[in-house]
Formats: sequence, C-alpha cells, structure tokens
Amino acid sequence: MSRRRAIWLSVGGVLVVALVAGLAVFQPWLLVVDRTADETDDPAAVVGTATGGLGDTSVPSAPGAELTRVVLASADFIDGEHGTSGTATIYRRSDGTRFLRIEDLDTSNGPDLHVWLSDRPSGGDCAGCRDSWGIYDDDAYVRLGELKGNQGSQNYEIPASADLSSMRSVVIWCDRFNVAFGTAPLA
Repeated sequence: MSRRRAIWLSVGGVLVVALVAGLAVFQPWLLVVDRTADETDDPAAVVGTATGGLGDTSVPSAPGAELTRVVLASADFIDGEHGTSGTATIYRRSDGTRFLRIEDLDTSNGPDLHVWLSDRPSGGDCAGCRDSWGIYDDDAYVRLGELKGNQGSQNYEIPASADLSSMRSVVIWCDRFNVAFGTAPLA
C-alpha cells in the first residue's frame, strides 16, 4: 500500500470516529423529535393558595373531600438556552406530600434533560454574561427526575426531605451540557 493511501485511510478513519463520537454526544436528531407527556392532574381538590409560600405547611380541608391541596407557588416558564413555555405549579396535599405539576410545556428536546428546583433565580443572575444559563447547579438544588416529555403536562413528586424554603426556580436542566433550557420563578 502506498504511503499516500495509508495517510488518506488514517484521516478517513479519524473523521469517521469523530463523526460517530459527535453524534453520540450531541444527539442532533433530538432537535426534530418531540416526546409528549400527557399525565392527568392530581385528583386532590385545590382548596386555595398558601399564604406562607413554599415553606407553608398548612392545608385547609374541604368538607367531603378526602384529599385536598393548596398552591404553594406557580409561574410561567421563560426561555433559557432554548425557547420554553408552560406553567409550573408546586402543590402541598393535605397529607403533607408535595409535587410539581408542569402544564402545557413546550421546549426543545435534548439529551439528558431533567427537572430541578434550584436556589438560583429564574432567568440567570448575571444579566446575559457568559454562563448565565449554567448557574443552576452551582449551589443548592433538588433533582425531581428525568423530563418525561419536552411537550405536554406532567407531575413530579417532591421528596419529603427536600427543604423548599430556599428554592427560587423550577429548571428544565440539560445535565450533558450543564445549561437550563428554561426556568420558572418560584419566589
């Protein structure tokens, strides 16, 4: 085999490996493939809005209702690294459990997307500076699970051990690239 042919085969092999690695990391097909979640809302009756915010532990009861819930916080999503819309609402049930309900979510699909609660403010906190959307894993956050769908409505249970008093935003977080696709303010 000639030296020139060996060089071209080597270069071609390196390019093929680089292409395969790039596809595995970036998964570009996810940008055109949507996953829809269509979970029903919790059956517990909503009986009001908590006056004490995320730390409120009181839940008024409703006559005849077995399980009730109150709204602890609710907000619309804003764009992060990707256009994002929908509503995030945190509820406390009368049995003390808490959950996040995301309704009408519409964001880009991507690799390794998760739902978090973060102590960082929604919208980044450095006014468009470099890494404005990568700050949500810098301090305290609560992982609620993998994003069930980049479109639609879905529920996430909040662990009983999670202290929500310092949480300031709901975040659609891409673990692979450490950026927020979108956020919703809680406080």
